[in-house]
Amino acid sequence: MGKTLSEKILGAKAGREVKAGDVVTVSPDYVLSHDNSAAIIGEFKKIGLAKVKSPDKIVIVLDHIVPASEEKYAQNHKTIREFAAAQGLDKFFDIQHGVCHQVFTENGLALPGKLIVGSDSHTTSYGALGAFAAGIGRSEAASIWATDEIWLRVPETLKFVFSGKLPAGVSAKDVVLFIIGREGADGADYKAVEFTGPAASHFSIASRFTMANMAAEMGAKNGYFPPDDETLRWLAARTKEKITPVVSDPEAQYSKVLEFDLSGFVPQVACPHTVDNVKPVTEVEGRPFHQALIGTCTNGRLEDLESAAKILKGKKVHPRVRVLILPASREVYLEAMNKGLLAELSEAGCVLLNPGCGPCLGAHLGILAAGEVCLSTANRNFKGRMGARDSEIYLASPATVAASALEGKITDPRKYL
Repeated sequence: MGKTLSEKILGAKAGREVKAGDVVTVSPDYVLSHDNSAAIIGEFKKIGLAKVKSPDKIVIVLDHIVPASEEKYAQNHKTIREFAAAQGLDKFFDIQHGVCHQVFTENGLALPGKLIVGSDSHTTSYGALGAFAAGIGRSEAASIWATDEIWLRVPETLKFVFSGKLPAGVSAKDVVLFIIGREGADGADYKAVEFTGPAASHFSIASRFTMANMAAEMGAKNGYFPPDDETLRWLAARTKEKITPVVSDPEAQYSKVLEFDLSGFVPQVACPHTVDNVKPVTEVEGRPFHQALIGTCTNGRLEDLESAAKILKGKKVHPRVRVLILPASREVYLEAMNKGLLAELSEAGCVLLNPGCGPCLGAHLGILAAGEVCLSTANRNFKGRMGARDSEIYLASPATVAASALEGKITDPRKYL
């Protein structure tokens, strides 16, 4: 019987044939954490060990509240820095690098066939490069630090088959929002999501990151694209490690197969307060808002900033709207600066933030006040996510957010393209 990518990777790690539903004990290639490492350190100390078992597998990126906005966060960062030094962790990235998921991939750690776990739900992002990548809890992360093992259930797989070509003004963010709206926030609970079909290879690597990232918002354990020539090209300059792509067999068994013709897609908006409350932009046009956010681990890559700058260049954002630009990493920031994108966005009236998670988690750098509305390219719009519990968050693509920022109300971006 044919195997899915998940069955192959987890089977190889377990050293035996596995199928969906089996429980395996495996040793991951990497375990990721971020600012929550301070809490994980606390859990690790309870175990009573002096040293982590496999320091070369531990990746820590400070990104959530950087620079520290108050004393408790500064103390957490200090605790993490001291732990990383004491344990000899060579994959510790301090506050200057950016969002953990972007930094992880830029440093060539997410490779096809790898098994990666992380104490952040959007660890699914690395499936964009053909890895099995799943979010875990803090106590699980501490346990892996101690034992270098974790048990996982082999997930069933949903297969999304893409054909056709996206129309102008429509992006990968619109595609994944539409799918989440159709399948629901629990539509892939503890399942793998495979993005494939004749049009899948047409998605850029940045677009694949967006879709794999948001697989978490439909409950997926992991979401991935089959690695292809574009994957290998993107990785060529980032790793010297031998790459062995893993793909699902043609006769692999799927729990469901859904087909999508991309040529029929239109811009989408996820409305408050759930990510699956998705509507075409034409149904919510005219909704005024106070703050716009373009960036984050979902849409903070170079092509996202280029999409926004293409619309905003030579214009001014609406005087009622404050627009925050949040590059996903220092590498993206420098590329955007060298291309003149940051200047164009600043001249349009946008506020440039340092790479990191920033306002996405509602801790600093753009918290919403009571009654305020935000239009964001991030991945979550839960009540209170970005500040006051009676604020509202709408989710959309960079193009939609940029076009809307010009008018001060939700706008169809296709009129500007």
